[in-house]
Amino acid sequence: MKLDVIKKEIQKVAEAISLVINIDVTIVNEDMKRIAGTGIYKDKIDEIIPGTSAFNKCYEEKKTLVIDDPRNSVLCKHCYKLENCREEAEVCCPIVFEGKCFGVIGLIAFDGVQKNKITDNQKELVMFIEKMASLISGNLKAEIKSYQYNIEKEKILKVVDSMDRPLVSTDENGTIDSCNSKFKKTFKIEENPIGKEISLVLDFINADVFASLKNNKKHSATFYSERSNVRGIYNINKIYYKKDLKGFVIDFVDKKDAIRNYNKMNIDYKMTMDDIIGESKIMKKVKETALKASQSTSTILITGESGTGKELFARAIHFHSDRGDKPFIALNCAAIPEELLESELFGYEEGAFTGAKKGGKLGMFERANKGTIFLDEIGDMSIHLQAKLLRVLQEKEIQKVGGKSGIKIDVRIISATNKNLLEMVEKGMFREDLYYRLNVLPINIPNLSERKEDIPLLVNHMVKVYSQKLGKNVCGVSNHIMKILEMYNWPGNIRELQNVIEFCINMTNEKIISDVEILKNRFSMDEQNEFIEYLEDKGYLEEGEAQELNRYDIDIRGYDKRERNIKNVKPDLADLRKDGYDDLNKINKVENIKMIENPGVSARKNIKEKESINFKTIEELEVEEISRALEYYKPYKNDKDMVADVLGISRATLYRKIKKYNLDI
Repeated sequence: MKLDVIKKEIQKVAEAISLVINIDVTIVNEDMKRIAGTGIYKDKIDEIIPGTSAFNKCYEEKKTLVIDDPRNSVLCKHCYKLENCREEAEVCCPIVFEGKCFGVIGLIAFDGVQKNKITDNQKELVMFIEKMASLISGNLKAEIKSYQYNIEKEKILKVVDSMDRPLVSTDENGTIDSCNSKFKKTFKIEENPIGKEISLVLDFINADVFASLKNNKKHSATFYSERSNVRGIYNINKIYYKKDLKGFVIDFVDKKDAIRNYNKMNIDYKMTMDDIIGESKIMKKVKETALKASQSTSTILITGESGTGKELFARAIHFHSDRGDKPFIALNCAAIPEELLESELFGYEEGAFTGAKKGGKLGMFERANKGTIFLDEIGDMSIHLQAKLLRVLQEKEIQKVGGKSGIKIDVRIISATNKNLLEMVEKGMFREDLYYRLNVLPINIPNLSERKEDIPLLVNHMVKVYSQKLGKNVCGVSNHIMKILEMYNWPGNIRELQNVIEFCINMTNEKIISDVEILKNRFSMDEQNEFIEYLEDKGYLEEGEAQELNRYDIDIRGYDKRERNIKNVKPDLADLRKDGYDDLNKINKVENIKMIENPGVSARKNIKEKESINFKTIEELEVEEISRALEYYKPYKNDKDMVADVLGISRATLYRKIKKYNLDI
């Protein structure tokens, strides 16, 4: 920036100096161009001083120079007009700002009287001229700050104008002082709104709101503009300067834009069929069915026990469908209280109930528009909400809580449950018409116990994932640990397997998980603990358990927890002796683990029937005690927890036994 930007102010300074000391003044910029002058120099403004002069010396050295004999002074030795010089004396003062010289003030004496004023009061005159130079520097500083401010202001205006959201600012009384293009476009404002009261430009904003805002930090509300047919939410924020209220900034959010922005964030998490681990025959068939279902627009009902990966399949189906680049919204119907679930699904209008947010709230169905909504645990949905969901399926529209009209939507519904919906329909706990609407394309996810050949793949993948997550160098599991994992029935399915693997990685200090103690302490199900204890009793989980398991090639997948049978555990005794296995006690151990077809029957054959005694089986005792406990605690809200606690089993085990024995709850 040059002195030229404050040319008018500099001319006034030059005239003031000349008026005070009655000497001609000229001021030049860094290019040695005159930008101000008095007397004979007034007509020479905008001329450039050619050649070399004392001004150049002053500019370069940034020092004040006083010349009392121009024709004989060393400072004038190289002056371009030395031979024709008419000057009697001269003072040159640099104009310096932040270490840079921007120009020079020159006082020129053309007669003896003016020369005496310079030489007689040299010290005072120099101080005065330097003060004038500082005054010019101050004006220059203010101009530079103003210039920089204006540049930043223009940048901000450009940024605001390019924003894809309507913005408008007003003074403290609500008079518009600026707005962006989106504001005028959204509300179809053709005339310039600057200087108008915003309440006259937008009919949904009341002028009284600005007065009430003086006591409130922020104001938000919904709006509807009839002229532009736009609905949304607007926010008014206060602008303060040195604790004084100076105005307001109002931003407007179109509800369609809000949904679109939410959807952009939601589509980042993608899942494909290839991401679902499983190469067993049953899993390949399920994947094939799911892939076919993805190409349809019909509703899908995914069934399967908890922890089998129903949501993963739902996400994969969505990804492979034509809606793959649109939003996928997942909601667990059992995780949200019934009184809140309706507003989560369908949203609500402002003032719909006590505590409702200003501007209302978007529901899951609105966010999922053009995409997919996944309703997990659909069996836990109340009858009231089932009726509203049925209307969505039939009419393709939703009605917000507190809303007066329906909103059209285009959403594909995928639902999932671990319950038997048909039984619930028979008991009147689930609407039959909704069941058939949801169950157009059924997909059943197998339990982990039904696809045990996938366990090695799952374990290796989980070890890799959790090792990286926990910062540990664990490469895998030993063979005998893998066999035990394959034997275990996994009532908690994939989720329980993840839990066990993560626990083992946390607890092990080795590269290979091989400590059975770590593993068996994590099994939570009673029947599996019985099997571990059985192996321990037989000596297979002592030192060298891996060799023992491999030596006898126990087919642990043949272990059926429900029948308490051990299959294919009958090593040939002759082969054992041939291998040098002559220890009688150990041979007896092997003899004792022969196939037990029915422990109860075998035991009774070995009892001399001296008297007729009737015994109840373990299963009969379990049915009797569980039924008695369920009936006793039925009046309580958390009856299942209390039953599990009094029987000394986990809640998961209780539900599994209820299902196993088909008990009425």
